[in-house]
Amino acid sequence: MNAIGDYANLIKIYDTTLRDGTQGEGVSLSAEDKIKIALRLDEMGFHYIEGGWPGSNPKDMEFFNRIQQYTLKHAVVTAFGSTCRPGVEPARDANLNRLLEAGVKVATIFGKAWDFHVTRALNTTLEENLRMVRESVAYLKSHGLTVFFDGEHFFDGYKANAGYALEVVKAAVQGGADAVILCDTNGGSLPLEVFQAVTRVREELPDVELGIHAHNDGEMAVANSLMAVQAGATQVQGTVNGLGERCGNANLCSIIPNLTFKLGCPTIPRENLVYLTELSRYVYELANLNPAANQPYVGESAFAHKGGIHVSALMKEPGTYEHLDPALVGNTRRVLMSELAGISNLLYKYKELHLDKSSPEGRQVLDQLKNLEHCGYQFEAAEGSLELMLRKALNGYREPFQLESMRLILQMWEGQPIHSEAVIKLRVGEEVVHTAAEGNGPVNALDNALRKALETFYPEVAALRLLDYKVRVLQEKAGTEAQVRVLIETGNGKKTWGTVGVSTNIIEASWQALADSMAYGLLKEHKL
Repeated sequence: MNAIGDYANLIKIYDTTLRDGTQGEGVSLSAEDKIKIALRLDEMGFHYIEGGWPGSNPKDMEFFNRIQQYTLKHAVVTAFGSTCRPGVEPARDANLNRLLEAGVKVATIFGKAWDFHVTRALNTTLEENLRMVRESVAYLKSHGLTVFFDGEHFFDGYKANAGYALEVVKAAVQGGADAVILCDTNGGSLPLEVFQAVTRVREELPDVELGIHAHNDGEMAVANSLMAVQAGATQVQGTVNGLGERCGNANLCSIIPNLTFKLGCPTIPRENLVYLTELSRYVYELANLNPAANQPYVGESAFAHKGGIHVSALMKEPGTYEHLDPALVGNTRRVLMSELAGISNLLYKYKELHLDKSSPEGRQVLDQLKNLEHCGYQFEAAEGSLELMLRKALNGYREPFQLESMRLILQMWEGQPIHSEAVIKLRVGEEVVHTAAEGNGPVNALDNALRKALETFYPEVAALRLLDYKVRVLQEKAGTEAQVRVLIETGNGKKTWGTVGVSTNIIEASWQALADSMAYGLLKEHKL
């Protein structure tokens, strides 16, 4: 095994998000989406972008036709397909000819490397399968294409019949393959198995470029890809965010920084890794998927710290609890507040308030926070409420408004929707304002009444938008008498913040969160 940092060869990154990634459950990309992602991957410096299988659907053919209108700076677009069918000459195979029609310079075709698949899935002989591999590669090469051969199920085939699996990849080389990609298609191989198999292929084919294509069914796709590189592979295939069929493909958002920062391998331009988190979220957005918060390197929680001891150490030296500077991959450090927090969490998060470890106000807020979380509050997603609580303890904070009274009127007639009206009385400075408003439900009526009362004094209220409203029952067995927690997310077009309320009365909990959301927004506008 190579020593860490002992890598001279460029590790080429081959992205298959647009093809293999779209086979993931719930993933659907239009041709326009695929164009956008391809252009972003090119900007990042990826070496190959697999656009799809032109023989399988019209959408992929549209992509190949449209992508030719763009001049890519770094990446080469490839088309994917299979070897010819049993008993069919390559020149007569429709799928192979579609690859020629795609207008690409590189084609990647797969063939069976597991004898079990040859006899059971293809229903053909081992010799015929070798013929299909060899002649299919040669046919595409005769038309001037660079050809990569994906040895499908190679590692399962190698474990079952190593001799035949090696014959398959050798047949591809005999046909003129420019690179042989070893695939862990079922995703069940272990890192040492991958290392040993790639090492054997490297010995048998010392002059052939090798690649790795791993699936994640055993949660080993990233590890297997790294082991393959350490055994001599110089091309790594995967997808952004690990999208793909079943449990997904090898996650390039983890593989690239691991190769670059852990193994010292040259991959995409190092300076472009600062855009990796942005790329991850861009692909999630186009695929209409929620980002995985705990995703390594690029997830929102990847560098989030909750324990007080951890934060105390981080303030002295970030390397105590971070394996990497998050800025290197475009991510940020986050410090969370909860019952696990210590005074260091407050010191880190609210540096502008000039707290110190001996601050009685800071300790007071910390104790209050722990007690409130014990009662059902949660401040990880409600930093607006937390900062208001802290500023009130430090003195000098002037509340923008105070509630004097509130009344909700709900009326219902048979066959008609419930009519909701809120009446509130607020004190704003020395003035008392009394307003009423209707709404689509009691919370919306409260929101409308509060805005109506405040807009004369604070026109900025018009820009505040309620973005999300969540209710969680905290004591399920208590039924309708249970405590509930309301989390509200609000934004002003520039930033977003969360606030929280807890009560056995959902209206009271909603008011707490709603009032905090308005107060926090005004705090940031007016520095109250």
